[in-house]
Amino acid sequence: MNVEFVIRDWTAWAPGLERREQWGAWAGQPARVPDAVPSIAAPVAGMPPMVRRRLNPLGRMAADVAYQLLGPQSASPPGACPVVFASRYGDAERALALLAEAARGEPLSPTAFGLSVHNAIGATCSIARGDRDNHTALAAGPATAALGLLEAAALLADGAPEAAVVCYDAPLPGEYAAFMDEPVAAHAWGCRIALPGSADAPRIRLGLASPPPGAAAQASPDDALPFSLSLLRFLIGQAPAWQRRAEPGAAACWQGSRHG
Repeated sequence: MNVEFVIRDWTAWAPGLERREQWGAWAGQPARVPDAVPSIAAPVAGMPPMVRRRLNPLGRMAADVAYQLLGPQSASPPGACPVVFASRYGDAERALALLAEAARGEPLSPTAFGLSVHNAIGATCSIARGDRDNHTALAAGPATAALGLLEAAALLADGAPEAAVVCYDAPLPGEYAAFMDEPVAAHAWGCRIALPGSADAPRIRLGLASPPPGAAAQASPDDALPFSLSLLRFLIGQAPAWQRRAEPGAAACWQGSRHG
C-alpha cells in the first residue's frame, strides 16, 4: 500500500520552534524533542479574539497551523481544499477533566463538552474562517499522522485539486501521563498536498509494508521523537528515505521515500 503526493506548502508550531526557518534547521540537525508542555500560547493571528479565547494551548497550536496554511478567511470554493485534522489524543485534557467532574457528580459545562469532542478544533477553525469545505477529524493510534496523510491522498484520488493535513498532539495530563507510550512533545504541523505533477516539488511516496521474514528492527535516531514529529522531519528535510514502526514490535513498518 503506497500513496504519492507533492507538498505545496507546510508549516509547524511548537514551544521554541515558532518559525518556519527554525523548523528547517531542526529537521537538518540531530533529532531533538521540543518542550513537552507549551510555555507560551500560539498566536493564531487572524482568528477573532472571542473565538481564540475558547481554545486551550493545544487548540491554539492546531489553529495557528491551520491559519498559516489556509489563511484567516476561506477564499476557495467548496471542494478546492478539504482538510484533515489528525490527532491521536485530541483535547484529552478537557475531555478527561469532564469525566472527572461527571464522576464527582458535578454538572458539566455544555461549552466545555462541545469543545472536547474530537472534531471541535477543526470545527472552530472552519466556522471562524467561514469555510464550507469538507473537514475530517481522525484518530488512529500511534500512526495517526501517517493515516492523516493517507486520508488526504484519498481525497486527491477522489478529485480534490489539493488537500490539507493538520496534525497536533500534547502530552496526556496528570496521572494519565503514565499511559504515554512514545516520547512526549506538544506540537502541531500541517501541509497542503497535491498529486504528483501538479507542482515543481519532489514526489513523496508513503506506505506501510511488512519487512522481509527474519529482518530485525533497526534503531534510528528518530526513535527519540514522537511518530508524528519523526514523519514531519522526513517530509520537510532532505533525507531520501524514512522508516518507522508506529509502535515497538509492530508487524508492519511505515516507509517513506523522496523522488526528484
